[in-house]
Amino acid sequence: MEYMKTTLRLRIRQWWRQEIRPLLILALILFSVRSSLADWNDVPSGSMNPTIIEGDRVYVNKLAYDLKVPFTTWHIAQWSNPQRGDIVVFFSPHDGKRLVKRVIGLPGDTIELRNEQLLINGKAMNYTGLESSISGQLPDSEQQQSRFATEQLPAHPHAVMAIPSVPAKRTYGPVTVPADHYFMMGDNRDNSFDSRYFGMVERQRIVGKATDVVFSLNKNDYWLPRSERFFKALDSKASE
Repeated sequence: MEYMKTTLRLRIRQWWRQEIRPLLILALILFSVRSSLADWNDVPSGSMNPTIIEGDRVYVNKLAYDLKVPFTTWHIAQWSNPQRGDIVVFFSPHDGKRLVKRVIGLPGDTIELRNEQLLINGKAMNYTGLESSISGQLPDSEQQQSRFATEQLPAHPHAVMAIPSVPAKRTYGPVTVPADHYFMMGDNRDNSFDSRYFGMVERQRIVGKATDVVFSLNKNDYWLPRSERFFKALDSKASE
């Protein structure tokens, strides 16, 4: 009996050393890489329509601005800061959830909305038409009730949309962005819980920059893949 117990203990130790421990170390390394270097983020809501639509999985470059300690927001090194127009992933100051929004206001900027028109430091943004190939990726019912445009954000024109039938903060501010903070907005201006509601976002809350749609599933069509959105760069020439 004692011999069997000893043999069992030896086999468990061997199993731990040869099988389990290497797998745990590999998993730790992989999760650490995902936490610090690169990740993807699923988009369950329409707050970034029509640039990012529900069911998209976006690639998040966590080295775009800095290097963090794995599983934390502590910065080891920082070499850049978010620029106006960047699409970023950050932890919401409201409830800590990860959100995907566009950087609209930089530290020191004055941000204002007047009946949907964006003003930055007192200068009103211009709006031009949007290619139908962008808005056409949304369901017909959503297209029919929405208005689309290209917002001429300095150095970064991009698609935006409005839904006149829903209540929203179409007039807001002016507010000044504090140091080390950013003003975030969704491209779907009338259906986005953003800095108009939860305030400015601290720099340390920003996880990384969203650059591409890796793949996409259509929740309105039995979650079938949208192959036309696979490996699609965000804010590509279609919205310029």
